[in-house]
Amino acid sequence: MIKVVNAFKTYNMGNERLTVLNNVSVNIEKGEFVAIVGPSGSGKSTLMNLIGGLDTPTKGSVIIDGEDISKLKDSKMSKFRNEKIGFVFQSFNLEPTLTALENIMMPMMFSGVGQKERKIQAFETLKLVDLSDRANHKPTEMSGGQKQRVSIARALVNKPKIILADEPTGNLDSKTGKNIMDILQNFKKQGYTIVMVTHNMNEARYADRVIKIKDGLIEEA
Repeated sequence: MIKVVNAFKTYNMGNERLTVLNNVSVNIEKGEFVAIVGPSGSGKSTLMNLIGGLDTPTKGSVIIDGEDISKLKDSKMSKFRNEKIGFVFQSFNLEPTLTALENIMMPMMFSGVGQKERKIQAFETLKLVDLSDRANHKPTEMSGGQKQRVSIARALVNKPKIILADEPTGNLDSKTGKNIMDILQNFKKQGYTIVMVTHNMNEARYADRVIKIKDGLIEEA
């Protein structure tokens, strides 16, 4: 389902050229839960950004469902991300002035879903993360774990094929973090493909497979 083929990512830093990913190739199957682990600066978040279409490789290909997304123009890339990728971030990335329900409704605005249907789907998705009682609460009125569950619901609302989670428990205590990992594992059982970036090996054990990366190179896949 996901193929990263001979991907390089380099940046110019003054007179120097920094290589963040160095000839990386990765295959991820449909319905697989994969953890990408490595120390800070290893290239793990860059690899996830390539898979999610948030960045493009300097060289190489990123193929999802047979399509090389690294060649898509901006408008098609935005459509691809909105339809096929759900993002879960460490910092939640919720709009503070909106309620939980309104935050979850946002991705559907770009999919042409009507207002009434958006509200129905958003509420049903909140139920999936056991948070329907917080539908009308704003982020400032919720705990970290609740905000992350809203973030997961927002990632799921367009029924994407792939969930990308970047350090999803990084701002949470260990008990709440375990709850979030249980939720992700449950969605894996429902057929979602999940790619998670983490530096926490205890959380990586929830995955079917661990990809270890260091200094822009795959050490284990």
